[in-house]
Amino acid sequence: MIETLGLYLQYPFVRYALIVGVLIALCSSLLGVTLVLKRYSFIGDGLSHVAFGAMAIAAVLNLTDEMFLVLPFTIISAVLLLSTGRNSKIKGDAAIAMISVAALAFGYLIMNVFSTSSNMSGDVCTTLFGSTSILTLTKTEVVLSIVLSIVVVAIFVLFYNKIFAVTFDENFSRAVGVRSDLYNLLIAVVIAVIIVLAMNLVGSLLISALVIFPALSAMRIFKNFKSVTIFSAIFSVVCAFLGIVISILAGTPVGSTIVATDVAAFIVCSLVGVVFGGKIR
Repeated sequence: MIETLGLYLQYPFVRYALIVGVLIALCSSLLGVTLVLKRYSFIGDGLSHVAFGAMAIAAVLNLTDEMFLVLPFTIISAVLLLSTGRNSKIKGDAAIAMISVAALAFGYLIMNVFSTSSNMSGDVCTTLFGSTSILTLTKTEVVLSIVLSIVVVAIFVLFYNKIFAVTFDENFSRAVGVRSDLYNLLIAVVIAVIIVLAMNLVGSLLISALVIFPALSAMRIFKNFKSVTIFSAIFSVVCAFLGIVISILAGTPVGSTIVATDVAAFIVCSLVGVVFGGKIR
C-alpha cells in the first residue's frame, strides 16, 4: 500500500489534491468552531447552494473563470445571513434554509433550461458531490487556494481575540467597544471564501461536514475555546489527508470518503469524551 501511494504521489495532480485538501480542511475547521457556537452550523450548506446557483449562471454564460461570479455572489449572501439575519423577520436557520433551497432549485432549473453541456447530469453530480474535481486542479487553482488559505489563517490569528468575543457574547462585546458588526462581516467574507474553495473538494452538498464535524469532535474532548480550535484544526487536516489517500487507493469518491472519515473520527472522539468524562481541558 505504501509503495502504491508512493507511486501515485509522483503525479502532480495527486500532490495538488493533497495540498488543497489539507488547506481547505484547515480553514474550514478554524471558522467551524465559531459558526457552531453561534448556531450557524448550516450556513456552509446554505452558502454552498448559493455557490451552486452562481456556478450554474456562470456555466450558462460560458465564463472562462467562474470564480469572478461565484465568489461575489457567495460573499453577498454570507453578509446578508450573518449581518442582517439577527434583525430581520426571518431569523437564522429559517433564512439559511430558504436561501439554500431557492438557490439549489434555481441553479438546477437554469442548468436544465439553458443547458450548454452534453453531460449535464455528470456536471451536476460533480458540483454537488465533488466527484473527481479535486483531482483535476490546475497549477493556477492550487496557487489561488494556497494564497486564499494563507489569508484566511492570517485573519483568524490576527483577530482571534475579537472573534472569540463576538462568538460568545456579541451584546457584551458591543457594549465594551468591540465593533461586532465589522467582525461579523469579516467572518461572513472568510466563510464565503472557504465555501467556494471547498466545493472542489467535497461538493456543495457535503461542505457542512467540513465545518461541523471537526468542531463537534473537538467539543467532545476539550472544554475551552482555544483547545477546541487547535484540536479541530488538527482533526480536520488529518481526516482530509486520510480521506484523500483512501479515496485514491480505493478508487472511491473523494468528497464522500473525506466525510466518512470525519464521521468515523467523530465517533472515536465521542467515545474518548465518554471515557474521560470531560476531564480533559
